[in-house]
Amino acid sequence: MNKWQLFIAGEFRPGGRQECFPDYHPATGAVTAEVALATPDDCDAAVTAAKQALSAWRRFPVAERARLLRRVAEGIEARSAEFLQAEVADTGKPCALARTLDIPRGAANFRIFADLAAGLATECFETATDDGAGALNYGLRRPLGVVGVICPWNLPLLLLTWKIAPALVMGNTVVVKPSEETPATATLLGEVMTAAGVPPGVYNVVHGFGPGSVGEWLVAHPDVAAITFTGETRTGQAIMRTAATRTKRLSFELGGKNAAIVFADADFDRAVAGVARSSFLNGGQVCLCSERVYVERPVFERFVDALALAARQLRPGPPEDETTTLGPLISAAHREKVLGYYAAARAAGAEIHAGGGCPALPPPYDQGYFVEPTVWTGLPEDTPCIVEEIFGPVCHVAPFDTEEEAVALANAGDYGLCAALWTRDLARAHRVAHALDVGVVWINSWFLRDLRTPFGGMKLSGIGREGGRHSLEFYSEIKNVCVKL
Repeated sequence: MNKWQLFIAGEFRPGGRQECFPDYHPATGAVTAEVALATPDDCDAAVTAAKQALSAWRRFPVAERARLLRRVAEGIEARSAEFLQAEVADTGKPCALARTLDIPRGAANFRIFADLAAGLATECFETATDDGAGALNYGLRRPLGVVGVICPWNLPLLLLTWKIAPALVMGNTVVVKPSEETPATATLLGEVMTAAGVPPGVYNVVHGFGPGSVGEWLVAHPDVAAITFTGETRTGQAIMRTAATRTKRLSFELGGKNAAIVFADADFDRAVAGVARSSFLNGGQVCLCSERVYVERPVFERFVDALALAARQLRPGPPEDETTTLGPLISAAHREKVLGYYAAARAAGAEIHAGGGCPALPPPYDQGYFVEPTVWTGLPEDTPCIVEEIFGPVCHVAPFDTEEEAVALANAGDYGLCAALWTRDLARAHRVAHALDVGVVWINSWFLRDLRTPFGGMKLSGIGREGGRHSLEFYSEIKNVCVKL
């Protein structure tokens, strides 16, 4: 059995009280590791180590920090089999998915931000003065300091590196609190950091929970300058309240109740395949997944039948089996939450076209946290199943008659993360994209990412933008220097 320890000042530690909590394999329900539970003193030690390392790390030239990040990327790739095993043991997702998405993106994030930082410019202005000599104003970027990084469980390595790569290349040091459900790859990354030559204390990991534990202590710590968080909206709101006492800088990527809009002129087969992917990928446990699907009425019934068929063709099972296309939910508690929505939909009169329960699997996978990919129709738009984020492999499909109606339906609700739009009409595509109140719109695609572009949500879906220069700007302070000539 693995034992995931804390990683502080370049060393693995068992935790002050030497207490542990279990790490479960979602595909079987078995305990696969013990995780060291950090104490307040451990959290303080991690922040202190990061603060002490900051003075030297911030003086490294950007080119040198970028070089070390590229070495980290190489280290992840050299140990990709270990990272794959750790990620799958924590999440239960199919190896085929983690091998092609999670692990490669984990390495790519370091390279992309290393490259972007090398070309990041600041402003310079020539200013007229009364004496005619003028003045010169120019900007300098400086790191924020110690950054608290609070990561989710759905894409643990991908979203961890998405945050720490720009933070580190801009000269900050980090204290990472991975999800208690998925502690493995954040811990394993400590070994890669050391081997790459990243100085002790630049990267630190503390394990634990949220309220009354590591998450709360990290947010409240007076020496933590900023918090970056991906997760559910209510947790983000709690972080914001705690961080407000010291006006810490915040970056939030929060929940979503995302819409997919399918017009009758869309490439039908591509739209079905795209919506099936956007609804069921990673067991629906991606903040970008489509839980609301709106289909133009002439193709509505045909689309529902085709989407339900696609859902039934997904295959749950062992992560190591290359034919497995559907993994489990992250935990028993989350499965109960999702099944509660399934029951609520039935009670509200939903017509179930696929799924609605749990698949029958042989041991030991019968003890895993699997649910069936599910397609509903017939629910009113104010039903909790339509309004609230479920975060499972489920979508509700409803018809629409006009473009204006489709936009109104998609924009309804408190979230505004992303939307997917399927049509062959180029003018309509641009028109609807402009009208949608979301941070990201995909046209005839979904989850197609250029890491240089801004990423984030509106309304309850987040604060700020990540990606490209937007991440680099978040993780740095810019000062103006005025020189009288």
